[in-house]
Amino acid sequence: MDKAKPTGTPDGAVPDATGDSHGIPAEPDGSTTAPEATGAPAVGLTKADPAEPVEPAAPTVPGQAEEAAASPAAEPPATVPAPRTGGAPDAVVPAQQQAPAERPRPLHAPDPYSTPPYGEPGPWAPAPPVQRPVPTPAHGTYLPPGTPAHGTPVPPVPEAGPPRQGGEWGWYDPWAAPGALVAESGGGPGERRRERRAGRGRLVGAALVLALVAGSVGGYVGMRLERHGGLGTVELEQTSGQTGERAPDSVAGIAARTLPGVVTLHVSGGDGGALGTGFVLDGRGHILTNHHVVESASDGGSIRVTFNGGETARARLVGGDPGYDLAVVKVSGVSGLTPLPLGDSDEVRVGDPVVAIGAPFDLANTVTSGIISAKERPITAGGEKGDGSDISYVDALQTDAPINPGNSGGPLVDERARVIGINSAIHAAGGVDRQDDSAGSVGLGFAIPVNQAKRVAEELINHGRATHPVIGVTLDMGYEGEGAKVGGEAAGGGPAVTPGGPADRTDIAAGDVITEVDGVPVASGEELIIKIRSHRPGDRLDLTVERDGESRRVTLELGSSDPS
Repeated sequence: MDKAKPTGTPDGAVPDATGDSHGIPAEPDGSTTAPEATGAPAVGLTKADPAEPVEPAAPTVPGQAEEAAASPAAEPPATVPAPRTGGAPDAVVPAQQQAPAERPRPLHAPDPYSTPPYGEPGPWAPAPPVQRPVPTPAHGTYLPPGTPAHGTPVPPVPEAGPPRQGGEWGWYDPWAAPGALVAESGGGPGERRRERRAGRGRLVGAALVLALVAGSVGGYVGMRLERHGGLGTVELEQTSGQTGERAPDSVAGIAARTLPGVVTLHVSGGDGGALGTGFVLDGRGHILTNHHVVESASDGGSIRVTFNGGETARARLVGGDPGYDLAVVKVSGVSGLTPLPLGDSDEVRVGDPVVAIGAPFDLANTVTSGIISAKERPITAGGEKGDGSDISYVDALQTDAPINPGNSGGPLVDERARVIGINSAIHAAGGVDRQDDSAGSVGLGFAIPVNQAKRVAEELINHGRATHPVIGVTLDMGYEGEGAKVGGEAAGGGPAVTPGGPADRTDIAAGDVITEVDGVPVASGEELIIKIRSHRPGDRLDLTVERDGESRRVTLELGSSDPS
């Protein structure tokens, strides 16, 4: 059984007076051998017999070398117990006899920094940036068996693996415990510096990547904000629209009240087909349109009527008059019709707003707007037959509301949604046309005044034909002077002035020139006819007549003629 050991000292080692252990083995009986100290003896150590002085070994730790060099008195040589043989007591052997042979020493003066001899490791490793002294247990603390004594250097345990940089000695850390070596894998100063540089490099790389990603994301976000106003799905703001009815005198209000009474006509017959517009006159199914729209149906063709809501019905021709370019058709078996109110075309003023509704180029229920550009515009249209029987004479309302082929027969309404005219013709490149070709609007449209259309429509519905007001003369249509000249004879060789007619009763003779009607100058025979046709039979007219250079005024009452 071993005797009690000094506190804080492991088996087989005794510290010297400096606190460092030199590996002095303990005696089997617990006694130890130690050099004499300068001054007081070491606490907790037992004295041993003095041994023969030996020359101290070269220190392996720089601190010890410097301490030994700086000491004023050299310590006595240490004694090392000899190895045991059999049961004989241990012999004390000088330390020089157990140490290996000394290597050749350099011839130059000793290194003040205690650089080790050639071939031994030296303190060339740079000091770490942080000084980390190795903590040691307090003096007198009990340590379990195998624990090094207070301040005793512990040699590193070599690890298996590839050789460490720096040879077998590895990296030296002057701030670690004396005699300890810092393995390369354990994070020596150089390795730690490289690791710190690598860490900083990784940090810089990560920062660059982050900056690149942030810049890309920022650029994309900026692009989206600039082009689309935001990210993700675009949702556009929308203000609520107007609710309720439109103003009655607005175009929308007029159209809303007029469209239910407007129809589209598709006509087929022996002379081909035609497209036009019409509007409802009454609840019995009478519809007013242009004569040139339904003219082909008079030879046994068919008329199909399409209402605003999409309903269709067949219609028959009630009557028509090419001189007025008006016709009436009728649908049967249709209920819920919406007749349009008729206005007074004599009250219309130039500049009044108007709305035209029709089916230009078969685009049904098309609404256009404009104004009244002129009144009492004398126009003639037709004349394809060559005998003049299809020529229409109209004292028309001129409008700039766009009118195109297909608008023929549609209503021209005022701001109260009352019909004031029937759209009939446009001015094309070759003159006024009935819109039966591909000509388009140039802002010059013409409508038959509703006052004239009303009378003709009533006669067509009630009698199947319309009467024409006349003055009882035959005009010279080749006269190129100002006014309308009475011809020399009628067609077929008869007199130019009808005996007993209105003109005969007012002493108008052949060769006379009529220059004014109700104080309005007339420039040609067509204009005189248009002025007369704008009245009813029985109306009275004031005419200015020239004969042999002299003018006189006469008043006459219009007669009536049956166009058949």
